[in-house]
Amino acid sequence: MGYTVVQYGCGVIGCGTVKLASRKRDIEIVGAIDLNNVGRDLGEVAGIGRKLGILISEDADAVLDEVKPSIVLHATGSVLPEVLYQLEKAVKAGTNVISTCEELSFPYEKYPVLAESIDELAKECGVTVLATGVNPGFLMDAWPLTMTGVCQDVRQIKAVRIQNASQRRISFQKKIGAGKTVKEFNELVEVGTLRHVGLPESVAMIAAGLGWELDNITETIEPIICETEVRSDSITVKPGQVAGVKQMGYGWKNGTPVITLNFEASIGSEESYDAAYITGTPNMEVIIKGGTHGDTATAAMVINSIPRVVNAAPGLNTMKDLVICALPGK
Repeated sequence: MGYTVVQYGCGVIGCGTVKLASRKRDIEIVGAIDLNNVGRDLGEVAGIGRKLGILISEDADAVLDEVKPSIVLHATGSVLPEVLYQLEKAVKAGTNVISTCEELSFPYEKYPVLAESIDELAKECGVTVLATGVNPGFLMDAWPLTMTGVCQDVRQIKAVRIQNASQRRISFQKKIGAGKTVKEFNELVEVGTLRHVGLPESVAMIAAGLGWELDNITETIEPIICETEVRSDSITVKPGQVAGVKQMGYGWKNGTPVITLNFEASIGSEESYDAAYITGTPNMEVIIKGGTHGDTATAAMVINSIPRVVNAAPGLNTMKDLVICALPGK
């Protein structure tokens, strides 16, 4: 079965998705929507080495009405209220949606009204909406949930993601505060512009997948301070400056963090790895040495989700709906 897709958002992540989609036999890219590079060929913008004969348009309604794709690949922003109108356009056009919007990955805690409205609209229009990616979407939620499928019982879950950010795109390095002073870092955290989006959503997804009712979800953010000068291709970080961010997410029950997520990304980190730990029967510890490259893996998650989304029941789905999780005890 073939899938016709429209790429909505042609930034770094969107272009990475286009590159991968262009190599897949069963995927035909039929349109592209973005406010930048309007009128340019999508193949040139995405850097795939050839033209696709698809011009980027800023008119989402016109593109969706003309090509009527089976699915829209959406990658424009992290904050759900800011991209909601884009999602609604696609759904109302009668197309399935896979989005990389982090807050859409599990919106039921932070945006229960929006989550319900998206679900109802998708069901009314007979399409499926899913947010996916690497984090949130896999490493710190769907992956540990999948591991619980071989557990007889689960008492605690911990996921750790450590990244050497010098290998990531410049926008990511800036997002984690690399090169800032501690004062600048804290000011950006205070106004909400410096943070990794998605840890509370991942905590909530894990809890929902396991049938746990949490008392509270909390999050902390602090800088990783550089001790010796480190650099990437774009940023030099001097001693005393911020090399990156350490962010923790917790799911609490009876005064104990039963879910712990540890996210660290910094320039000059000595190692990169992803790990998931389960306390239960049996205890489990799985580590990905060298870590997972967020951009390339996100493109893979989006593309590989297409058949599942097209064939899923209409409505708002999450990555917990696509994995096997341990059932809660009596």
